[in-house]
Amino acid sequence: MNFIPKNIQKAIEEFSKLPGIGPKSAERLVFYLLKKPEAEVTELGEAISSLKKEIRYCTVCQHLTTEELCDICRADGRNKETVCVVEDSLDLMALEKANEYKGLYHVLHGIISPIDGIGPDELTIAELIRRAKAGGIKEMILALNPSMEGEATAAYISRYIKPFNIKLTRIARGIPVGGNLEYADSQTLKRAMEGRIEY
Repeated sequence: MNFIPKNIQKAIEEFSKLPGIGPKSAERLVFYLLKKPEAEVTELGEAISSLKKEIRYCTVCQHLTTEELCDICRADGRNKETVCVVEDSLDLMALEKANEYKGLYHVLHGIISPIDGIGPDELTIAELIRRAKAGGIKEMILALNPSMEGEATAAYISRYIKPFNIKLTRIARGIPVGGNLEYADSQTLKRAMEGRIEY
């Protein structure tokens, strides 16, 4: 017999659907919210509700925004001749936090993964090709994860971008800061040696 009210059980089930949240964590979140003032819980609910109502994709780079263009595409001083292609907005945010790259972006919203039923048509590759065709881009940086799917996506994009005489580059891969050579796999070591720079 279940002694939890149905609306609490429903909230636990919904939280459990979130990535990284199991049933126990979902229970803790729901009971935490039950202890909070109603105004705070309402504010959280409204913030979640507005995600689907107000957030859309930038018409240029496909990043998340509330306007037609995202803040990055509207920003003065960005290098508009360089476009960094990323899998999702989380990757874009990680690159921005590094505060090194000052060009524009293009968000694919995934990578080609036939096993998951994701082909090029499910991504924003067509929009990327249109940007390349429009001109003005001198370099395209493929900042995709070094997985089989990431490599396949990079190869697919490369095939369609090369005819536009745009310099295609990949981000360097290798040993992370603080990593030990003895624990690195042979592919990582190979990439680290290939991507070495002058010191």
